[in-house]
Amino acid sequence: MSSTELPGTRAADPAGRTRSVRVAEGEEIRSAALPGLTLTVRARPPARSGLPPALFVHGLGGSSQNWTSLMGALRDAVDGEAVDLPGFGDSPPPDDGDYSVTAHARAVIRLLDASGRGPVHLLGNSLGGAVATRVAAVRPDLVTTLTLVSPALPELRAQRGAWPTAALGLPGVASLARRLTRDWTPEARVRGVMALCYGDPGRVTDEALLHAVEEMERRLALPYFWDAMTRSARGLVDAYTLGGQHGLWRQAERVLAPTLLVYGCRDRLVSYRMARRASAAFRDSRLLTLPDAGHVAMMEYPETVAAAVRQLLDDSTRS
Repeated sequence: MSSTELPGTRAADPAGRTRSVRVAEGEEIRSAALPGLTLTVRARPPARSGLPPALFVHGLGGSSQNWTSLMGALRDAVDGEAVDLPGFGDSPPPDDGDYSVTAHARAVIRLLDASGRGPVHLLGNSLGGAVATRVAAVRPDLVTTLTLVSPALPELRAQRGAWPTAALGLPGVASLARRLTRDWTPEARVRGVMALCYGDPGRVTDEALLHAVEEMERRLALPYFWDAMTRSARGLVDAYTLGGQHGLWRQAERVLAPTLLVYGCRDRLVSYRMARRASAAFRDSRLLTLPDAGHVAMMEYPETVAAAVRQLLDDSTRS
């Protein structure tokens, strides 16, 4: 893997302009250049050397920053890295324009193969949960344990809050959404997302809100923002309809790694009722249900999720 450390907090966007990249205290950013693909990786140096590697994969519209709190809470347990999927965060679009779940999973696999860090403790949220499931199913040699926070696995009755995301993948809907929301301020957009994703948006600090608004302003200015969102949403819908060995539930049944499932009872995007089916599908699974959490439990209750992950790691080591 060709890896370049980004000096300070400056980086170049796809248009070649220099811009700021927010780096939390103690974090490092690097760029992983692969053929036809460049991925930005956010690393959290471990508390001590010799800790096992972990990789965190964000959800639709998210970024590696979604994992900052949990990575910090797990510094004593893993050597953690979080990836920006192609077209999200600070990663540019893929050269082939493929945003399917399979393509995202392929990007994660290529990153792990190139880095030589595998096998890793793999963690995914929402779309990242579907991606991580596919990675663990097709490349069990790369995954030691699997943690899925509100994974986007097919539901017969999708949550009402998920309907706009599913519709985004339909032809013409993205253009309509862009026109209808063109007068929305970045803060209004962020507050809308937080109302949808958090069980209690009041848990968001003023500082976190400010950073989220700044990130939204930056991403809205990217020429590929809507394309990445639309094509990834379409890819997720397509993955929901795949049958046979390529179906996500069938792939869940093939996962060998010990698996932690985390569901929030106030999740408006993935129903907590899916926890029972997921527990049955993953052969070696345990379940953490958080009554007050929404779709991003790792951001709302990082210490609680970290304790469950740490227990998973300890048990897998003993066994």
